[in-house]
Amino acid sequence: MPESSTSNELLRQGEKSADLSYDFAYVNDSNAVHSQAFANGGSIFAKIQRFAGRWGVEQRGIERVPEDERTDSSMLQVGTLWFSANMVVSSFAIGALAQPIFGLGFVDTALTIIFINFLGILPVCFFSTFGPKFGLRQLVLSRFYFGYYGVKLIALFNIIACIGWASVNVIVGAQCFHAVNQNVPGWAGIIVISFATLIICTFGYRIVHAYEKWSWMPIFVIFMIVLGTFAHSGDFDSLLPLNAGAAEAGGVLSFAASVFGFATGWTSYAADYTVYQPVTRSKRSVFTWTFAGLFVALCFTELLGAAVGTAMASNVAYKTAYDDSAVGGLLAQVLVPRLGRFGEFCVVLLGLSIVGNNCPNLYSVALSLQLLSEHTSRVPRFLWTFLCTLAYLAISLAGYNHFAPVLENFMLVIGYWLAIYEGVSLTEHFVYRRGSFARYAPEAYCEPSRLPPGFAALAAFAVGVVGAVLGMSQNWYTGPIGKLCGADHGGDVGFELAFAFAALSYVAFRAVEKAVYRR
Repeated sequence: MPESSTSNELLRQGEKSADLSYDFAYVNDSNAVHSQAFANGGSIFAKIQRFAGRWGVEQRGIERVPEDERTDSSMLQVGTLWFSANMVVSSFAIGALAQPIFGLGFVDTALTIIFINFLGILPVCFFSTFGPKFGLRQLVLSRFYFGYYGVKLIALFNIIACIGWASVNVIVGAQCFHAVNQNVPGWAGIIVISFATLIICTFGYRIVHAYEKWSWMPIFVIFMIVLGTFAHSGDFDSLLPLNAGAAEAGGVLSFAASVFGFATGWTSYAADYTVYQPVTRSKRSVFTWTFAGLFVALCFTELLGAAVGTAMASNVAYKTAYDDSAVGGLLAQVLVPRLGRFGEFCVVLLGLSIVGNNCPNLYSVALSLQLLSEHTSRVPRFLWTFLCTLAYLAISLAGYNHFAPVLENFMLVIGYWLAIYEGVSLTEHFVYRRGSFARYAPEAYCEPSRLPPGFAALAAFAVGVVGAVLGMSQNWYTGPIGKLCGADHGGDVGFELAFAFAALSYVAFRAVEKAVYRR
């Protein structure tokens, strides 16, 4: 039967069904079916979609973006999205951890930041190139590695990561508000930041890109003011020298794990923000713009955070401010004594920078939820966005005063899954698909019989978890290999071992799987 006949038949069947979903493209990748589903659907979700569409809300979820709708004309917004998402106080906070948590000076911290960020963002840049070519979101694309059903596990980890990091980030932003005015409760800042993020993400892809295109500008100016004010203060004298020995090695490895986890954390969203780029878009162009946006923003903010953070080693006022209000207090100590009210204004704006950081989290988590089942796929993306906002609001409101450090430690552990994901995905692409886009059949993204079964990927995932456990070094547990990598609490090599264990085991498991299933 010709495709047009198939589409018309599906539409006729859909019009007769009271349970019709808005997402016909989940079943058939036809533009005609997709466009008519919103118009003819009789379910409550289809009606909600039509209502939202009148207000410019993006209606597409995990279905493939047709080639004729990949019409983004500028690569600039790809670079600015990642630049804005990382030109934030959360990135500054990563750099500031080096001295008080890992006991590092500025030189060793700076070298770690530059080299580890370079490695961490490479998978993000690479997978961003898949968006224009296939029109598939990152975790939908992952069906070609983990299978139609196996990818649900990956989606679950991504949901936990998105909501968890959104909670941690919004707490950091609220601490900035509280540092300026002790009478402002933490919950007030959390609510303001959360609902500002919700408004942007509700409208979807184009509004997220539009916001991120400009939001970095005032934040960059304020960080330059922080840099100038701090440099003028003379506290550079407190920057610590480069050390050596087992303790130094352990500190560098553990700090590197934090930097890597933050940088590579965008991998599971990578293709989400290039799916509307033209299919003819150069892979080199996508890679370069993504790399520039990530690398410059991450290195600038983390190096600035490291410079200010190392001042805590000898400046009691800095250390006290950090102990009282975390990174918000540290920034307030730099700006407010010298700039007064204007300094307070700058700290508040830095707190609001969290909106730019949380937009990708909140937008992509809804897509992950749609992957869990056929039923969740029928719930419009923007409704999932709203429900996820309520979820991380509840977590952050409870965590602000009671378990924020526990929550952050938990998120660092959750981050190991990304190394496993990269180990499996990159091995499948470069070993079994010979690094060629031509070896994919993107139209088969929703056909389980044409996708890998996923058993090899899940088995490799389990082996990768073993590697992470052996190499991790956390406050509550240090693996046997992690203990060998430094003094006292050892050094964290969980990411490295998780990637290696997953990649090597996947080579063997996938060979067996292909021999048995022929796909």
